[in-house]
Amino acid sequence: MPEKKITETRRTFFNAHGLARLVDVSAKQPTMRMAIARGWVQMTETTLRLIENKEIKKGDVLAVAQVAAIMAAKRTSEIIPMCHQLLLSGVEISFRLDYEKSRVEIEAGARTSGQTGVEIEALTAVAIAGLTIYDMCKSADRSMIIGDVRLIMKSGGKSGMFARVGEEEWEK
Repeated sequence: MPEKKITETRRTFFNAHGLARLVDVSAKQPTMRMAIARGWVQMTETTLRLIENKEIKKGDVLAVAQVAAIMAAKRTSEIIPMCHQLLLSGVEISFRLDYEKSRVEIEAGARTSGQTGVEIEALTAVAIAGLTIYDMCKSADRSMIIGDVRLIMKSGGKSGMFARVGEEEWEK
């Protein structure tokens, strides 16, 4: 069967035969793009203190989770089938220990100059940071919950700016 030409107006994840394909973004102009995502891992207060004091047997939980999150953002296209491979210009991961809610809060920011956004890279970084925290702390607390992984803001591209209402800024 002859291959049909992909046009700018026909952006779909399926070709004319209903088969999956990677959307062609070659006609799009590169723009500066940024995304911030957040999530959390809830745990016992004892586990939270072990993390803070670097007393978890597997090592410095937040340092390892930070590296895992950055690695995950860089490899997002390998684990999310329809994501484009991106040249990331920056990825930042931050953590806050919230004793009132007994959890580690995670924030990931990703940047690129390209033809498609970095929302999935930021979300993937948060999710993998949460999974890494769980993995490193499971011997101390199997009741942990990973939750509320969400996009906080994105900028760039044709759709422009998105900012979730009600999210406060983090002090860096």
